[in-house]
Formats: sequence, C-alpha cells, structure tokens
Amino acid sequence: MENKNNVIARLEAMLFACGDPVEASRLADVLELDVESVTKMLSCLSDTYEERNSGLRLIRVDGKYQICTREEYGDDVRKLLEIKKNTPLSQAAFEVLAIIAYNKTVTKSFIEQIRGVDCSGSISNLVQKGLIEEKGRLDLPGRPLVYGTTDRFLRCFSLSCLDDLPDLPNHEEENKENGQTTLFDEEKNDTMIEELNKEEGEE
Repeated sequence: MENKNNVIARLEAMLFACGDPVEASRLADVLELDVESVTKMLSCLSDTYEERNSGLRLIRVDGKYQICTREEYGDDVRKLLEIKKNTPLSQAAFEVLAIIAYNKTVTKSFIEQIRGVDCSGSISNLVQKGLIEEKGRLDLPGRPLVYGTTDRFLRCFSLSCLDDLPDLPNHEEENKENGQTTLFDEEKNDTMIEELNKEEGEE
C-alpha cells in the first residue's frame, strides 16, 4: 500500500475537484483500495482539518463525503460569491454555457470530455449567476448530476426557448460543442451583467 499521507492527499484532491458528495466506494474504486481503508483515511483527513483549525471541513451526507467551508466563515464566502456574481464571464465559461445550451442537458464529465479540461470552476460560476442549474441525476453508476439552462439564461439572451438558439455556422457544425457561436461572444458580457443585476434588484 502506498504512503498514507499520499493517499489522504489524493482523497482530498478528488473531493475538492468533485464538489458534490461522493460515496466511499467510488473513492475506493479509484484508489484501488477497500472501503474500510478509505473510510479510515477520510477520518484522518477530517481530523487534520480539525487540528489545523482549517477553514474547510469534511462532512458526511447520506453516507457520502464532501469538503465544505466552515459555517463561521460563511459571511466571507457569501461576500466573495456576491462579488464574483457581478464579474463578466470568462471565455471558458461561455464555452461551457454554449455546450449546455446546444445540448439541452449534459453532465460535467460530458463537458470536460469535449473541452479536455476540468470545468468545475466554470460550472460553479454559471450556477451562481443563475444561468444553469441542476436538472437531476442520470440513472448510471455514481448518479452523475445533469445540468441545463435556466429561465434567467433565456431572459439574459433574449430567447423565448432553447429552440430559438441561432443555427451554428456551417464551418462550425462539426464543432458544435466547442461554444464558438455569436450568441456567446464575450461582447455580450456587459449586457448580460446588466440583465442579471436588474433581476437581482427585482427579486
């Protein structure tokens, strides 16, 4: 068995990148260890957070494990997220948004397979802005989350439904998923932020 600290570090990396609660059995499969050993390692990780008085903690939700922030730092996190909510979308976020919009509903792994990079940050940002939301889970191993666009997305882009999305240019048809469409041009940022702020004021 590999070094204990290295295993704990790998567990921490996986939980941080995933964001959602994860079953110990899934973590065990990736690490090629038994569930009992993984559970003990998770307990060690939790103890480490407590001993360091870390801003993070490991929680167990319905038999699954998740890394989250401590409640006492909630105000700081909310302030940061509020600032982030009013910042323009990055090109990466526009690409993720285009993939979701043109494919109706997709999983995080589907998006990452297309883009070839981790998309956790972009997805989280789009959820915070209310442009996408969780639409349920697939009946597959691991029960992956499915994401889709929201009514706010339609309003921000002046669409009545997803069928109103502009056709993709012919030379980009084969690259439908890469997000390079005029609808999602970065020049839309200012208008979109104005729409988001307007809606925030009306709520």
